[in-house]
Amino acid sequence: MQIGYKLFAEDVAPKELIRRAVEAERAGFDFVEISDHFHPWLPEHRHSGFAWSILAAIAASTETLRLATGVTCPSIRYHPAIIAQAAATTQIISDGRFTLGIGAGERLSERIVGAGWPEVGDRHRRLREALEIIRMLWGGETSAYRGEFLRLEDARIYDLPDELPAIVVAAGGPQAAELAAELGDGIFATDPDAELVGAWEAAGGSGPRYGEVPLAFAPDERAGAEAAHRRFRFGALGWKVLAELPDPAAFDQATQPVTVEHMQEAFACGPDVERHLEVVAPFREAGFDHLALNDAGDDPDGFFAFFADELGPRIRSEAAARP
Repeated sequence: MQIGYKLFAEDVAPKELIRRAVEAERAGFDFVEISDHFHPWLPEHRHSGFAWSILAAIAASTETLRLATGVTCPSIRYHPAIIAQAAATTQIISDGRFTLGIGAGERLSERIVGAGWPEVGDRHRRLREALEIIRMLWGGETSAYRGEFLRLEDARIYDLPDELPAIVVAAGGPQAAELAAELGDGIFATDPDAELVGAWEAAGGSGPRYGEVPLAFAPDERAGAEAAHRRFRFGALGWKVLAELPDPAAFDQATQPVTVEHMQEAFACGPDVERHLEVVAPFREAGFDHLALNDAGDDPDGFFAFFADELGPRIRSEAAARP
């Protein structure tokens, strides 16, 4: 079992994200995973730094901590050739500690380049083409590609690592799970969905299984739920809605019915290690072996101490006892 810390770039300034990554390594986390968006989700969010610059600084500031994107869309706002190059460079400067997490994206960030927002089937076909281009460029030869959506003209990546990064593909349903099995090295999900993992395995998938666990460390349960509501109420909408809304104002309006009590049910709120373990358990039981703890609380340093002293050892001991 690998345990990671989610770097929520939409609500935390870039230098503070780097500091938190360093503290996460000291607290005993195995990896950090950073979101890669152009816009934040909610009006309360005040940041959205460039993930790849932050990753480079983290790589230079840590020694054993693994790094991952959680996740990057390599097919609209970025061209896959740029992501292939960025991931290869990040793998080199981190001495092989990088994992490329990719997905089909959300309108919120991808529409900014004026390319429109494709319907879901086209998004998955674009993602397939992007994966094919990345794999092709990582072969080290000058390459060209002409797909239904994407083009590549006589491109070559000159700096490739000795060991290529793993590609972990975000999946919210069977179609994406099959794509992850075919062209990825692992799967990424935000829900503890055993059927999704099963569909991926049935399609031939193997490798790491990343899941994001919703937590909100705080002095008491109510304070944790209020912090989760302030930062993460957008997550209650589900991915079919998350992918389609255009801006923070729309997310603010759509989340008006979401209450603090809803967040209290979904998140492990407060200081009780047993409640946190209760929320972690479904991910472990569904087969996820890389858990990114997504702390919505107001005290990151308190959370790191809580993880080092209580939560981390308990997660690892329970995982060892129930393989």
